[in-house]
Amino acid sequence: MGTRLRIIRAGGSLLTVVALLVSGCSSGSSGSTPSDDTEAALPTQTPKELQPYYDQKLSWRDCGVPGFQCASMKAPLDYEKPQEGDIKLAVARKKATGPGKRLGSLLVNPGGPGGSAIEYLQSYAAIGYPEPVRARYDMVAVDPRGVARSEPVECLDGKAMDAYTETDTTPDDQAETDLLVAAYKKFAQGCEQKSGEVLPHVSTVAAARDMDVLRAVLGDKKLHYVGASYGTFLGATYASLYPTRTGRLVLDGAMDPSLPARQMNLEQTEGFGTAFRSFAEDCVRRKDCPLGTGTPEEAGERLKEFFRSLDKKPIPTGMGRELGESLATTGVIAAMYDEAAWSQLRDGLATAIEDKDGAGLLFLADSYYERDGDGTYGNLMFANAAVNCLDLPPAFTSPEEVEKALPEFEKASPVFGEGLAWASLNCAYWPVRATGEPHEIHAEGAAPLLVVGTTRDPATPYKWAEALADQLDTGTLLTYDGDGHTAYGRGSTCIDSAINRYLLEGKVPADAKKC
Repeated sequence: MGTRLRIIRAGGSLLTVVALLVSGCSSGSSGSTPSDDTEAALPTQTPKELQPYYDQKLSWRDCGVPGFQCASMKAPLDYEKPQEGDIKLAVARKKATGPGKRLGSLLVNPGGPGGSAIEYLQSYAAIGYPEPVRARYDMVAVDPRGVARSEPVECLDGKAMDAYTETDTTPDDQAETDLLVAAYKKFAQGCEQKSGEVLPHVSTVAAARDMDVLRAVLGDKKLHYVGASYGTFLGATYASLYPTRTGRLVLDGAMDPSLPARQMNLEQTEGFGTAFRSFAEDCVRRKDCPLGTGTPEEAGERLKEFFRSLDKKPIPTGMGRELGESLATTGVIAAMYDEAAWSQLRDGLATAIEDKDGAGLLFLADSYYERDGDGTYGNLMFANAAVNCLDLPPAFTSPEEVEKALPEFEKASPVFGEGLAWASLNCAYWPVRATGEPHEIHAEGAAPLLVVGTTRDPATPYKWAEALADQLDTGTLLTYDGDGHTAYGRGSTCIDSAINRYLLEGKVPADAKKC
């Protein structure tokens, strides 16, 4: 799935921003494993050549963050050729806090692909999940291979990344199309030059196999897990590979692994259209709405006109950089995933449209791209592309294919469709051939699994949760009727209570329960 996730602490609440990477592909089955083309559970007995990894002992140390311990875990770089070398994975935990019976470890992953699970653990999960859950579980995270602290994929330096994020993703002529293709190629070449050894080995299947090694090393017979967004695909993949070792899995903001890249990107574009309409409906009811007080459709057209004006003439930001169409679009997209960000978006649009000051939208775009004030970038964008482009064949293989698909994408989202269609092109130039194919995940033999979907989720449309729950042999769907991306910990007592009961007692709610 072409999503990426960034954790932002805002006013004491958790704001999860998950958006299409401007150069993103889609994610699906992956990896040089027995499950490349069809779902196939791995043997219940650990292969002899992998036993040393399962038998390793972690050396826990202080993380520098009160209450947390950190360690380094070894895994084979290539599970099919473990003799050819290891990869080191960063692990962190916070032990169960309560006096009650410990239920084991609860592994968490915030999605992406490319989101740092350790950052998520330390900044939110291990301190913000409900106290009864933290009391009974050791809260644990591993940064997936290629991500953050786990031998991160690197591609471009800060200056080159600035140029990349400013590239026009709505080309008006052949010259601009050529520039966009050149940017995608330069990005891919940078990843190959800086991280060529690890690029073939960062698939979702490989990351799921790492999770099983961690389960064993932690001394747990079953894997208990909460995954958000792309993390649902990672968790479902684990369940398909190790159904008898699967414990309580919460898959929140679910993906549909059966979709090919093009269809997945199109349906996600439709999700963005739904999210913008919700924002616009709220905005036009306000006297100070920077997009006017007419209909949501008129608000969308005014936003498009604003984007077009920036395409012709970017505006200053007061930070030594200008705000053009691409960065402004990214800023708006970044704020679509939690209604708590809508006021910030309104303010940013007002100052940009009325005062010709792009600072507010640039801040949102920089947060999305994980760009610090000193011009350096985090690893998230690089890991996102590396996993996505390995997990599924590209959505498009040429600019001509994108051009033919533009009407369909623009129908799915009049505001974002054109840019998101072009954003689906970059995997066409990836230096490593995709190893995965779309397929259904059934996880036959797994314990009951809880799939959570939000009805107006922009990044993982609700019908994906319906599809995954239907595919899984033991899947149960829990529905949140609301806006934003994911549901757990976002203010619904009904949702939180149902998930907490499942994690603590193993009891799934009534199928098709709605909150």
